Amino acid sequence: MPQEWLQRWREGRIGFHRSETHPALIKHWGALAVPDGAKVLVPLCGKSLDMRWLAEQGHPVLGIELAAEAIEQFLAEGEGDISRYRQGHFSVYRQASVELWCGDFFHVHVEQAKEFQAFYDRAALIALPPATRQRYSLHLAQLLPPGARGLLVTLTHPGGPDAGPPFSVDDEEVRRLLAPNFELALLETSPPDERGLSEQVWSLCRRGPGRAGVAD
Repeated sequence: MPQEWLQRWREGRIGFHRSETHPALIKHWGALAVPDGAKVLVPLCGKSLDMRWLAEQGHPVLGIELAAEAIEQFLAEGEGDISRYRQGHFSVYRQASVELWCGDFFHVHVEQAKEFQAFYDRAALIALPPATRQRYSLHLAQLLPPGARGLLVTLTHPGGPDAGPPFSVDDEEVRRLLAPNFELALLETSPPDERGLSEQVWSLCRRGPGRAGVAD
């Protein structure tokens, strides 16, 4: 799966990228009551413009992305000086209040996540095959403190469980994966489009006390 993802970026097969801020983020973020200035984690961020929107709301943003091409494109399309350095397994890039870590999301340790107070997942969970989604859900919970809030965007389509990315992740699976560690609320479901694709938007709040274990 990682090699397929990297190949997509090398070949420019990034139909999942949106050229504007996701409307669900604009619509629902304020209702989460995320504290002013809270640092937002964006897993598997690609070159999402949603990160710039979050930064414009006053949030420091930390995006994690495996493909260096995605990060370089994000920086090239932005404004401001760029700083680069290493941190553990990651090459780190900073432009204004957006920080991007190039590397494997599963290599982020809890010690590196102490500042996270919020998160945003538009294309992480649905980018992962079924066997990896459990591991992702546990690792996300392990990185976030009790009370951390965020938005999750999922989708369903008629292609079957192995068709993707993006993969179809239904409501039942979202609850099975995340309800043990998060309070969930389904905020909206879009009508199916001409391809039968429907998008779901969830609010999540990390349960407490304590942190989840990490799946192997």
